[in-house]
Amino acid sequence: MQKNKTTSDNPSNAMNMHKRAGRFYLTEKLGTGSNGTVFRGHDPVIDRDVAIKILNASGNAADKKQREQQFINEARAAGRLSHPNIVTIFDASSEGGTTFIAMEFLGGQDLKMMLAAGRTFDSIETTDIIQRIADALAYAHEKAVIHRDIKPGNIFILTNNQPKVVDFGIARAPNRLLDENQPANVTLFNNNILGTPNYMSPEQAMGKQVNAQTDIYSLGAVMYEMLTLQKPFQSNDIDKLLNQIAYKTPKAPSEINPAIPESLSRIVMKAMQKELSDRYQTAREMADDLQKVLDRDKRLKRKRGKISPDGAENNTSTESNTLLWLSLAAILIAIAFAVMVNLPR
Repeated sequence: MQKNKTTSDNPSNAMNMHKRAGRFYLTEKLGTGSNGTVFRGHDPVIDRDVAIKILNASGNAADKKQREQQFINEARAAGRLSHPNIVTIFDASSEGGTTFIAMEFLGGQDLKMMLAAGRTFDSIETTDIIQRIADALAYAHEKAVIHRDIKPGNIFILTNNQPKVVDFGIARAPNRLLDENQPANVTLFNNNILGTPNYMSPEQAMGKQVNAQTDIYSLGAVMYEMLTLQKPFQSNDIDKLLNQIAYKTPKAPSEINPAIPESLSRIVMKAMQKELSDRYQTAREMADDLQKVLDRDKRLKRKRGKISPDGAENNTSTESNTLLWLSLAAILIAIAFAVMVNLPR
């Protein structure tokens, strides 16, 4: 970040200078991303807390215009989606030189921070989270919206362990405002690669046109890390990393940790296939396979008497057995007493 930047160009000073973005009051800075700074805010009209993302408007006029277009694209892409596992967009506007998006305020932490802090997820927790994200992506894809930057930092885990997909900053929607005259293989924006290298699909790494299957690959890479606690490919050299993503096949999760179920390992590897024809064709297919794993786990637990039919943990079988034995003992005592009373004296 450049020093001596004017306050009007620095979103971190927006709260101090304006204290508002449109009708929303800014109350607390939450963090800074690749293209904006997020504040906690308040909507005085509806009387609710919201998250306000303010565009980082630094750079020359042309760069600023392009960033504003990308920002508007994020709002348009996410704003037309309504799904329990996708962040809800309330408003987007450019007022008084400030371009912002207002969205639902989420309590919790993003997956990137959780993994960095040493938080681990067992195989069923991982399956449940990834299944919900796959379902959300299937919904978005059906609405012709491709995220293009699925990564742990863009998966927010609520306090109830439910995931939300956030930051559609480079999503592609039919009504996007980005320059459609750019060549199809352009993958750079302001000298930064569009998408996060570690979770990029091979087609992104090679600068090819992408479709919805790019999100499937990236979600597979996220699941890979959640299961194995390591990224599929790692290198400090960006070119080497992109080459690995494009041409190298990672070890299967079950090879890294034999405790990982083979069924989950197969799902991850299918999601991360280099060839599109070998990869899941839709996120819905991946979500369905993950749901089958969850259903199988519930059946096994139910068979062992560990959960009730609705999936909740249950100790009723143990309690029922105890009551049964107590009842039998009472009956036997009653019979013995009756026999003793009726014995001839």
